[in-house]
Amino acid sequence: MELPEAKQKFIEAWGKLGSEWGINRTMAQVHALLLITPTELTTEEIMETLQISRGNANMTLRDLINWGLVEKRHKPGERKEYFYAEKDTWNIARQVAKERRKRELDPVIKVLDELANVKGDKSDPEYKTFHRSVTDINKLAKNVDKTLETMLKAEESWFWGSILKVFK
Repeated sequence: MELPEAKQKFIEAWGKLGSEWGINRTMAQVHALLLITPTELTTEEIMETLQISRGNANMTLRDLINWGLVEKRHKPGERKEYFYAEKDTWNIARQVAKERRKRELDPVIKVLDELANVKGDKSDPEYKTFHRSVTDINKLAKNVDKTLETMLKAEESWFWGSILKVFK
């Protein structure tokens, strides 16, 4: 397989993976393109390579910037905006974990903390079941949160070494 074909295959695979994880396919494909490109790209270059509209490219780039996965760069003397993606996969994984934590896990923990304090008759089977379920899910969510916090603070080699010790 030649490099151009391999690049296209990677972009398609990253887009499919992204959509499996609940991320817009185009967003994942733009990220993939920027990941495998050694330099910055303009919006026009992204549009041309992926055959997407300007509106789609602009919206996708804005989302990638909001996720902290892409940065906008300017070149002296040029009016065009250039976009660059972090290439270090550990940094990418940590950034995605940080954003997912903020967008998904933190709000759920907040609700579960509120629900843990629901008043009721402790002898009522419905209350017992509700309280046990909420408490168990809250405990799990907080353990996931602690694991993410460890990941966000850790160096890659230490983190994976620690995780792999658990499975030995």
